[in-house]
Amino acid sequence: MYDLLKGARVLDLTTIVLGPLATRYLGDFGADVIKVESPSGDLFRYVRPARSEGMGAGYLNSNRNKRSVTLDLKSPEGKNHLLSLLDGADVLVHNMQPETARQLGVDPDSIRNAFPQIVYCCAAGYASGGRNAELPAYDDIIQSACGAADLNCNDKGEPKFLPTIICDKVGGLHLALAVLSGLIHQTNTGQGCYIEAPMYEGIASFLLSEHLDGETFVPAIGTTGYERIVSPYRKPYATKDGYLAVLPYSTRNWVEFFTAIGRTDLAEADWVRDPAQRSDHIAELYETLAQAMLERSNSDWLKLLRDLDIPCSPVQSLDDLFQDEHLNDIDFFSEVDHPTEGRIRSVRSPFWVDGVDEKPDHPAPLLAEENSLIEWHKRDEQ
Repeated sequence: MYDLLKGARVLDLTTIVLGPLATRYLGDFGADVIKVESPSGDLFRYVRPARSEGMGAGYLNSNRNKRSVTLDLKSPEGKNHLLSLLDGADVLVHNMQPETARQLGVDPDSIRNAFPQIVYCCAAGYASGGRNAELPAYDDIIQSACGAADLNCNDKGEPKFLPTIICDKVGGLHLALAVLSGLIHQTNTGQGCYIEAPMYEGIASFLLSEHLDGETFVPAIGTTGYERIVSPYRKPYATKDGYLAVLPYSTRNWVEFFTAIGRTDLAEADWVRDPAQRSDHIAELYETLAQAMLERSNSDWLKLLRDLDIPCSPVQSLDDLFQDEHLNDIDFFSEVDHPTEGRIRSVRSPFWVDGVDEKPDHPAPLLAEENSLIEWHKRDEQ
């Protein structure tokens, strides 16, 4: 972890993945993240695999660099303790449905009227003001709603979920960005603010950044769907002995690739050398690429393509990442001793900071590990 956010205190009422991932990023950058859990704890604690109750792998991976306290926000005592913690906090963040937040007394109006300096950020399923604002939402629901499952349909046209919680994780990045923006506003003005970072709108915006395509223009000059991305020939290509991802992108890439495989007819074609015309024929180019890749082995292709500086990669499994030479060069994986869970493998923050000392991460906390904090009424030294 780094000390870039040292001095910022975040009250984290989030659960499962989206919110905890967002606040893990804040903790990685040095914020003092106080994870406020119900007495039974974040539900994600109990998702297997695990060595002990309440310390599942997913929880461990999403909650490092935090402190845990438990409060029953349905009780007057729990609400009073939350108010005492808020008195010295900079940020309150949650991913509850709006009605749940109102019932617990942590809705925007209640909190901001009492603590105008607070940066209040929430990541519900849907934005307020729309008819779905009170509906529950998880990653699977948003993948279906926003077009992701449809984009990922199989060759029978059946929609499929991406095998990762993409909406949760993109939503977590959006939520972290919202908190950071609010903290800058707070620093500049001395005042807090209210920021929504809803899952549905966030992932719809994320997908439509390229897939709005022809519907960008009014009137439309085409449909949605970036043609290069939705081409059936955009895939890892079969070689003589495996699969390889290859992406000639620039004019130079395509000309040098076709020259290297003896297709001078294509290397010299005007439509290949012109980026606009090449875009119109991208499916045809990818089909030609797929056919050419069958003629050589992975190792032969990797040498040729890397000599030509054409982007490429072998297809690796998740398990292959542990032996990935590049990741090992940069110490991407490390082994640490957790106070109760023993030896665990950790994935370091993807960010690298020069000019700021890096400190060891704090492992994900036990439930109620620092309940002594609920008696605290003023900011302590970090």
